[in-house]
Amino acid sequence: MRKIRIGQIGIGHNHASEKMAALRRLSEFYEVVGVVEEDDSWWSRRGGFPEYQEVPRLTAEELFNTPGLEAVAVETDGFELLETARRCVDRNLSIHMDKPGGEKLEPFRDLLNEFRRKHLTIQLGYMYRNNPAIQYCLNAVRKGWLGEIFEVHAVMNRYDGHDEAYRRWLAQFQGGAVYIFAGHLIDLVVTLLGRPLRVTPYLTKTRDDNLYDTGVAVLEYPRAVATVRTGVTEVDGMKHRRLIVCGTKGTIEICPLEHPADRYRLDPLHLRLTLLEGNEAFEAGTHIVDVGVMNGRYDNQLIEFAKIIRNEMENPYSFPHELIVQETLLRASGVQL
Repeated sequence: MRKIRIGQIGIGHNHASEKMAALRRLSEFYEVVGVVEEDDSWWSRRGGFPEYQEVPRLTAEELFNTPGLEAVAVETDGFELLETARRCVDRNLSIHMDKPGGEKLEPFRDLLNEFRRKHLTIQLGYMYRNNPAIQYCLNAVRKGWLGEIFEVHAVMNRYDGHDEAYRRWLAQFQGGAVYIFAGHLIDLVVTLLGRPLRVTPYLTKTRDDNLYDTGVAVLEYPRAVATVRTGVTEVDGMKHRRLIVCGTKGTIEICPLEHPADRYRLDPLHLRLTLLEGNEAFEAGTHIVDVGVMNGRYDNQLIEFAKIIRNEMENPYSFPHELIVQETLLRASGVQL
């Protein structure tokens, strides 16, 4: 089995070290050749993380000139993701790119078109795509267990206390918390319901600074409505993250969406399945379903990335899907398109 030679550009994204850890675990799929961080301030803060120990620190040119390099994990600070992705596609490299895809739609559209034109892979790092509870829910919907979906309610909150430096960074984005976090949820809603007819954002500043730290977006469909709520002010908010999918024949609720990182492989996830009518697997009524443990937050996604590059599978997320998610995220963030 051919290993994919891959490097990582950037350690400034909050998910960067977790991606590197996953790539190094997946040694049967990847050969990690190095990490690039051109900003010494980021390196001084995070370069000593255990995930980067014994990984060569390279310049961008050194990485791009590595013989046999096929892919890059783009993990820069949020402002630099799109520019870095463009540098990679110009070098004919496939990428796993962390979210979000920039505050303007057209540059992201152009980027997708360039990857499509060159027959390269771009995978967006939405972190719930391979979550076993989410996968179970999506499969139940595809099988028709829930009937016609008419309501989706998704919540992704956290508590950042009084981290003023983080709040100042987050406030630089027009949609604040919604722009940075809601894409993970919007990706799920679009997977379930497609492109919304209308997106109405409600953004709030709970403190006397410039940050929209709490927000709700309402996504309207011909026969359904979805709400996406995210914020950084809910005490213990990560434990309350949830997805509720309601259909004419049943409902699925997942809460929490995942366990803390140190419990991924130890504690199984559960969901609540309520059915109006029985099916081939369950009787009518409410059932607590054990869907197993997570194989890390990104491991299965990065395994898919390798298989897509090797032409062993098709990308389950099309270019149009990625564009709809980004368009919907921008509308939810209050960006006028």
